[in-house]
Amino acid sequence: MIRVSDSDGDRAAWTFSADPGAVRAARSAVRDQLRLWDLDSVGDLTALLVSELVTNALRHASGPIGVRLLRPTDAARVLRVEVSDTLPDLPLARDARPDDEGGRGLRLLASASRRWGARPCAAGKTVWFELAVPR
Repeated sequence: MIRVSDSDGDRAAWTFSADPGAVRAARSAVRDQLRLWDLDSVGDLTALLVSELVTNALRHASGPIGVRLLRPTDAARVLRVEVSDTLPDLPLARDARPDDEGGRGLRLLASASRRWGARPCAAGKTVWFELAVPR
């Protein structure tokens, strides 16, 4: 685990191995960090969305999974969350049928977050989302 604080805001980052325990570990790490930042009010939603993205990374990629939280110090009051994996293919939201066991995570992400997106990076991709932080 790495925690860094700088003039652009607070940051916390972790790397998890690609095994089923990564989802629980990521949720726990995110909740603990948000508690330290006095952001419990967005803890449940953030943990849920991180769970979805880490689960997607486990299903579709191999290798380490990165999770990073960024809390700017400016007046924007936005929490940015990034989940990175080794698969270069950007995610595509799809319409899940009623009996499908998957396919709803990105729709959930889109409806619950302020905004979200994905970008390629040197070792795969990063999917990110932003949540408004109450005053």
